[in-house]
Amino acid sequence: MPGKTMKIGIISWQAYKARTIAIARGELEPRPTDPKVWMPSIETAAKVLSEQNIALLKTIKDRKPGSVTELAVLTNRAQGNVSRTLKTMCNYGIVRLEKTGGRSKQPIAMATEFQLELRSFTGDLP
Repeated sequence: MPGKTMKIGIISWQAYKARTIAIARGELEPRPTDPKVWMPSIETAAKVLSEQNIALLKTIKDRKPGSVTELAVLTNRAQGNVSRTLKTMCNYGIVRLEKTGGRSKQPIAMATEFQLELRSFTGDLP
């Protein structure tokens, strides 16, 4: 069964800021089909959605590890590396960490498939 698809918009920081201000002023109405997640560059998207990180998401989805430590063992990656990667993915809403008791947190993949949308925003409202 395919996973949930997340639409990610690629837009410069300046364009994102202008878009956000236009929305706040009521000059732009976001469409329901607009991405909910925005990244500042294709390079950022490539790093966050690298093959190694997609494999990490697949392991989370398929194996449902109970903790970050368990995920690190399952993927044969250093726990610090996995923790940093998950923090970045959490910042973009790709992963959620749920407390399971004590200090443990269970990683939950919010999406396992991605659609990238490139945007230009130069001040003219789309």
